[in-house]
Amino acid sequence: MAPILHRQRGAIAIMVAISMIVLLGVVGLAIDGGLAYLVKARLNAAVDSAALAGARAVTTGNNEAEQRASAKAAAEDFFKANIPDNYLLSAPKILSTTVTFKNGQAIIDVLADAKMPVSIMQVMGFESLTPVAAAQTIRNDLDMALVIDTSGSLSDSASVVRTSAKSFLSRFNVTQDRVALVHFASGAETDVPIKISGRGFERTTMYNKINAFPFIGGTASVEGMWNAREQLGMVPLANRSTMRVIVFFSDGAPSAFGSYMSFTNAADCKDTLGRSIAGTMDSLSANFGLSKLDDSDNVIVKENCKLFRNNAFAARTLPDWYNAHNDAKNPNDPARREFPLVTKTPREVTNDIGSTSLANSTTYRRNVERASRNLVEAIASSARDQNIVVFTLGMGAKLKTAGDFDGDTGEMILKCMANSVDAPKRCQNPKQPIGMYCYAATDADLTPCFSRLASAILRISQ
Repeated sequence: MAPILHRQRGAIAIMVAISMIVLLGVVGLAIDGGLAYLVKARLNAAVDSAALAGARAVTTGNNEAEQRASAKAAAEDFFKANIPDNYLLSAPKILSTTVTFKNGQAIIDVLADAKMPVSIMQVMGFESLTPVAAAQTIRNDLDMALVIDTSGSLSDSASVVRTSAKSFLSRFNVTQDRVALVHFASGAETDVPIKISGRGFERTTMYNKINAFPFIGGTASVEGMWNAREQLGMVPLANRSTMRVIVFFSDGAPSAFGSYMSFTNAADCKDTLGRSIAGTMDSLSANFGLSKLDDSDNVIVKENCKLFRNNAFAARTLPDWYNAHNDAKNPNDPARREFPLVTKTPREVTNDIGSTSLANSTTYRRNVERASRNLVEAIASSARDQNIVVFTLGMGAKLKTAGDFDGDTGEMILKCMANSVDAPKRCQNPKQPIGMYCYAATDADLTPCFSRLASAILRISQ
């Protein structure tokens, strides 16, 4: 009996020893594995933020080499900010940051690990654990039209507008993104057209154009919006970017629109070839002239193109359709009858010029003001139908003031153009892309507002 009992005791001792080792292993796995899980979670968050930071920083630089360097530097900075050295005794580090440019996309891949010592698991032969994490962010290609209001009411804020617009452009990739620059006042000009086939944009050229902007004239918002939509539409369907955006800045409500006009005297307002001249008419213009359609200032096209002269309105009626960009030889071309001018909604417009008395021109001013507002909203809606996201930015107290004939403010119109979540119910369209409106109350708020829109655009392009 004694030898058998001794053997049993020996076997039990071995089983207890083995059980202790297993138990220590289980405890070690729970403790060291739990710590590794926490490190892994923090490491995942760090590489995610690093990849996102790289995607946003990849716009900085004049060539791909500079852009890669910017992306890698930003990824490293954000990685360190999100997981400090010696976090739970680990040694986190980025193993690689790869930036790949492909078909207009910038693809940022970040790989990192965080080697950490173990405690109890050493009894099982482990010296360390090394959690690994990887993240990828794709910064999609972008087609964008930037539209800047240069009307006379902004003359005191000209330097701020120039600085803010250039700061906004600095956020985008000069080798990957396509950008068109448009400015408007009484008319509109496309300062730098969008590239039709190649990628990228000439940022320095745009800076020079912005520096030379004149701030004079009225607010023909519709002309700026029409040019922007036209620029994005010029890119062939097969060559368009994933993201298509219009960014529209103004400090006031629309008050003018372009048109071919029918005059009482058939010889009026013809060019040297005898063709009709398109120009913009303004509801606020003291001389009721016809300004140059393709120019931002308020210079009258020709002296005999004044709508009011010899104590009478020289134009017969307003046209039934927005015809400013029809063929000059055939301004009534039905193929270009896209936007009705005479309409019941959203604001009623008739084609009546009104009284022959300049002092009693209420009918003229009401129809031109309403048509100006209807048309810019209609063109923005048409752009959104083409899956173009519209962002709008407004500045100044005038945007809070209602028009002379309706309750709508300039701010309401900008919100309608963007189809923002806080737009008036009458113009919200859940089937179209939802954009964003940003309000800058003062000059000091303008650059932050532009930055907010840039961040939103870059966020949805990732």
